[in-house]
Amino acid sequence: MSLASKNIETLLVLCKQGNQLAQLEVYNRYQQAMYNTSLRIVKESAEAEDIMQESFITAFDKLDSFKGEASFGAWLKRIVINNSLTQYRRNSRFKIVTDESISEEAHQDEFDAYEDVDSKIKAKKLLECMGELHDSYNRILNLHFIEGYDYEEICEILNISYANCRTMISRAKESLRKKLTQVI
Repeated sequence: MSLASKNIETLLVLCKQGNQLAQLEVYNRYQQAMYNTSLRIVKESAEAEDIMQESFITAFDKLDSFKGEASFGAWLKRIVINNSLTQYRRNSRFKIVTDESISEEAHQDEFDAYEDVDSKIKAKKLLECMGELHDSYNRILNLHFIEGYDYEEICEILNISYANCRTMISRAKESLRKKLTQVI
């Protein structure tokens, strides 16, 4: 029986025993979702990939601390989000703009002009508007709407009070509504 057909619990037992093929199988199952999670926070492909890979290393090193109270995917996602937020905070001190990045944005704008699928355009506009929000609003809406975390989980991740979380989400939604009405 191949590792691809094994359930995650069996694979995790093998990973704890140091089975590298089991680790590779777990990596293959979760890497794209974890990359996407990191990319939404740090907004840079290479950095998101590095964070995702470092998060897998951390997860495999700390697999003994995984209690199974939540799914492995949720536990791993928490590691990725925490690592991404840490890196985002480090990077927010400095912002480098290169001629190459400006050129890439211009090419991306030309490509976007030819996109003809209405739902993709609307989703892109929504994400662009979210990207224009204050960083704290963008981050909290990503965690809530895209990542699917509830208020309590967001409070833990961002280390804020429940009342502050509710207020921030409410203000972020209102700010997003205003931006969307300007676009539409």
